[in-house]
Amino acid sequence: MSRLRRLIQASVDATKKVISGNLDDLMPPPERPIFSFNSKQELSKWHLYSDSEFGGLSSASLQITESENGATSGIFSGNLSLDVSEGSKWNITRSGFCGMRSKKFDGFIDLDSYDTIAMKLKGDGRCYISTGWSCEYCDRDDFGADLHGELGQFTWTDGR
Repeated sequence: MSRLRRLIQASVDATKKVISGNLDDLMPPPERPIFSFNSKQELSKWHLYSDSEFGGLSSASLQITESENGATSGIFSGNLSLDVSEGSKWNITRSGFCGMRSKKFDGFIDLDSYDTIAMKLKGDGRCYISTGWSCEYCDRDDFGADLHGELGQFTWTDGR
């Protein structure tokens, strides 16, 4: 589906919501989960990447785990290496990155009624970077935030 067609469809859908008079559509809940990591199917929504695509030796993984009380979490982990494999076609002497991003999907997530994106994370004491796009026809990140997770503690962060 073309970008213009998706934009027109989104406008039509929003107009239908207003005309229908459904108050839930006009007054959204105070919080809205975007990604919940509550099942193995959630893994298919994410793309993992690392410097291994360029001859680096870093690796990344994403798993869904369940605690004793039944709560689920997404665990992003990996091995960060500054080394580069011998015989790499890339002219680099060191590297070292890995990450994850949501896969592209049709449509959009309507967050117009919200002013903050918050994440609950359990950190390892290091700083991470979160980036995002506000529109699919933009070819660059237009949101960025440092995420500081305390070692072994769950923290809510809004990336400020």
